[in-house]
Amino acid sequence: MFAIVRTGGKQYRVSPGDKIVVEKLDGNAGDSITLGDILLAGEGSDLKGTDGLTVAAEIVAQAKGEKVVVFKKRRRHNYRRKAGHRQQHTILKIVSIGGEKAKSAAPKKAAAPEGNEAPAAPKKAKAKSAPTSEGVAPADAGTTATEEATSTQNAAPAKSKAKKTPKA
Repeated sequence: MFAIVRTGGKQYRVSPGDKIVVEKLDGNAGDSITLGDILLAGEGSDLKGTDGLTVAAEIVAQAKGEKVVVFKKRRRHNYRRKAGHRQQHTILKIVSIGGEKAKSAAPKKAAAPEGNEAPAAPKKAKAKSAPTSEGVAPADAGTTATEEATSTQNAAPAKSKAKKTPKA
């Protein structure tokens, strides 16, 4: 049996017993993980549906890839930069293909309050009013005098829309 799984933005054709190198996944060596994004599954030439299928894998090791050297140079400008990078990888061993996806449990709702207490009503957000011709929004009823003064000081002055006459 084989399956095509997607992980780390790449697709891999796997079968039980295969070892693959994928982009870094969380976990330590010996941990088991399930890959749930299965694109195709089948055996031989007949294909199966992917509904409810998972691929069980075991993390063999967390490793780094080969070093990639990045070298920048501008001739005749005495400009040279050399940097290297080693990508983090996870080596997986495919244990089995099949099984059911683990259904995520829905979060439990909070229990209703006991007694005759009514649940608290949600707080209403203050409505913002549109700016006036001066470029400053009118003060809300809940603002203090100092907040109102600072908002008028920080406001940008209104631009005049007088047309300029061309010089003759």
